[in-house]
Amino acid sequence: MSLVTLAGVGVRFGAQTVLHDVDFHIERGEIVTIVGPNGSGKSTLLRVLIGAQRPSAGRVTPAPGLRVGYVPQKLHIDPTLPLTVRRFLDLPRRIPDAVAAEALAQAGAGELGLRQMADLSGGQFQRVLLARAILSRPDLLILDEPTQGLDQPGSAAFYRRIAEVRAELGCAVLMVSHELHVVMAASDRVICLNGHVCCAGHPEQVASAPEYRALFGTGTQGALALYRHEHAHSHDHDHPNPHTHEAAE
Repeated sequence: MSLVTLAGVGVRFGAQTVLHDVDFHIERGEIVTIVGPNGSGKSTLLRVLIGAQRPSAGRVTPAPGLRVGYVPQKLHIDPTLPLTVRRFLDLPRRIPDAVAAEALAQAGAGELGLRQMADLSGGQFQRVLLARAILSRPDLLILDEPTQGLDQPGSAAFYRRIAEVRAELGCAVLMVSHELHVVMAASDRVICLNGHVCCAGHPEQVASAPEYRALFGTGTQGALALYRHEHAHSHDHDHPNPHTHEAAE
């Protein structure tokens, strides 16, 4: 059984139709990326999947007992609020220290527990949000443009961490992103959305689809091929790939 299935889902806000006739499913262990232009309904689709938005039409069928972790696009924390990373993980309910330590380690933030949230860099903040999302050991991890504001090395490092979390937890990962070549190269399946599902499939299939190229142009197909070529071989320690090293914090 799929972790979650959408059949004929539509969302309307007043007279505006944001999504219509969306059929979607995600299987355990796969990484799926949703791409689409601004206003295409990507974030709305995620809100439907996490139960924050009721569809106007269609049906959402989650697997029994489905556990979902969610990393939002943005989270504002008052910079004057004295809040450590460890205390942040205790909101809204306290969790054991061992559970918090394991989640921080899996998210690549093991050394940040005593740091103030307001003092974290962009990459550190995103890793803490990832730790919070995996506290419950989710079956499905959903991320809404999680690397917005990070530089390219920081983004690449975060996506590598996502792949590691998927391997460790055995969860599925669903991402929305605008970084087409990076995210598509990290995905098992890509869904191109523009109010409805324009095309879907393996990254190379979608990159060459007429519907995708009409939305994003032909250059993205070349970018995807270039990214795959650059990452198809290993690099020695003296000449690290500038696209894949961890950004300095």
